[in-house]
Amino acid sequence: MPSYQSLIPPSTLSRQVTDWLAEDIPSFDYGGQVVGDSERKAVLLAKSPGILAGVPWVNEVFRQLGCSITWNFQEGQEVGQGSQVTEVAEVRGPACRILLGERVALNVLARCSGIAARAHRLRTIAQEVGWKGRIAGTRKTTPGFRLVEKYGMLVGGCDGHRMDLSSMVMLKDNHIWSHGSITEAVRAAREVAGFSVKVEVEARSEEEAQEAAEAGADVVMLDNYTGKGFQAASAKLKALWANSPLAHVLIEASGGITEATLSEYLSPDVDVVSLGSLSQSVPHVDFSLKIRRG
Repeated sequence: MPSYQSLIPPSTLSRQVTDWLAEDIPSFDYGGQVVGDSERKAVLLAKSPGILAGVPWVNEVFRQLGCSITWNFQEGQEVGQGSQVTEVAEVRGPACRILLGERVALNVLARCSGIAARAHRLRTIAQEVGWKGRIAGTRKTTPGFRLVEKYGMLVGGCDGHRMDLSSMVMLKDNHIWSHGSITEAVRAAREVAGFSVKVEVEARSEEEAQEAAEAGADVVMLDNYTGKGFQAASAKLKALWANSPLAHVLIEASGGITEATLSEYLSPDVDVVSLGSLSQSVPHVDFSLKIRRG
């Protein structure tokens, strides 16, 4: 399975973890004084099913604290299947330092692995019906935690979609109403974004989708359609654009799509299905860290 750890710049990783540790221990570590700095071993346990994700941040937590960690699983593998408690890794170091990093590491791992697990399930649904498009997340992420959540999507096999407002222009209803029309909004976006940034337009009807494509949009999002309505609209548009200068335009489905309804949108005429539920209301994977006795 592919490794995504090299995607994260070391300076970004280090800065994030430093900030998280500073938030959790802004002054004295009273509990650390209780346990002292004797060398100990601790086992990282997965107690519920999930896809292991978030390893780079956990590694950095314990690196900054002078501890070492040895993994028994690779990122992207399933852990905690059934009722089986899985020994995922072993941490070694001073007891006070292990416990200082415990909660930060577990929080990151639990959320990132939960997102990866949902992404894996969504990708599996698409694969089972032979769909060739991309399942993507959205910007509905936790402030300050987006990098971790987008990373979890990748580990689970889904597309992170745009990372931020600088990654791609997405013209939604407020942009269009404020500027006057889809055509004028796309033209204004092209003037500042240049050739290297894609432009996507949210469309509420086939007519708006056609206007967006003719104005020069790279992606048209059909928003808040029902499954059957979306399949009919996307098929009509793709047929209209075939063998024309608009044949390159991608169609994206979005708006209220869930794991339960995903299969309704997996039409051969759709290129991307995006879901806010990839990062919202995701069950966390249950991890714990236990220092071995003796």
